Amino acid sequence: MRYLTIALAKGRLAEKTMELFSEIGINCEEMKDKKTRKLLFVNEELGLKFFLAKAGDVPTYVEYGAADIGVVGKDTILEEGRKILEVVDLKLGNCRMCVCGPASAKELLKHHEMIRVASKYPHIAKDYFYNKKHQTVEIIKLNGSVELAPIVGLSEVIVDIVETGSTLRENGLEVLEEVCPLSARMVVNNVSMKMENERIMDIIQKLKAVI
Repeated sequence: MRYLTIALAKGRLAEKTMELFSEIGINCEEMKDKKTRKLLFVNEELGLKFFLAKAGDVPTYVEYGAADIGVVGKDTILEEGRKILEVVDLKLGNCRMCVCGPASAKELLKHHEMIRVASKYPHIAKDYFYNKKHQTVEIIKLNGSVELAPIVGLSEVIVDIVETGSTLRENGLEVLEEVCPLSARMVVNNVSMKMENERIMDIIQKLKAVI
């Protein structure tokens, strides 16, 4: 039996995913050691390998078959645009992708004016404004605190993930439009889905039963 390899987005999401997996009998003792520097973990008994990767890289590992299965946020799936199968919404880390800004920016969005949009997610922002709203905008990619952009005049609005909205409120910003709901999803490599269909479908069905 060949190993099924699972790529997890490191950090809190990996921990939550493993908690969910343990509910369906998938465990990995090695991963519980907080001090470990290992990157690859094996459960010989179940024929599973796990590795932790940066969230943005998980879809890439899955598309190219270095991982059969991946667990990552919907925001990363949309932003990366990889050829992978999205199979289960794990309902972890629920939040929203939104267009945010000062209240005064509402009118600019309503009248489809040419505005600047700052975001860590330029592909999601572009798809939303160009394909859903049919509004021409200039998109500026930022890597850090995007909330700063409208405050210092770099952009009129931002496209960002909103959980509670408290950071927005503290900075005089608000949610102006919702782009899409977000949560962690399980994704599968296209070839693996055909070659290991039985084993992968077994995991999918068990997960759906506990979610």
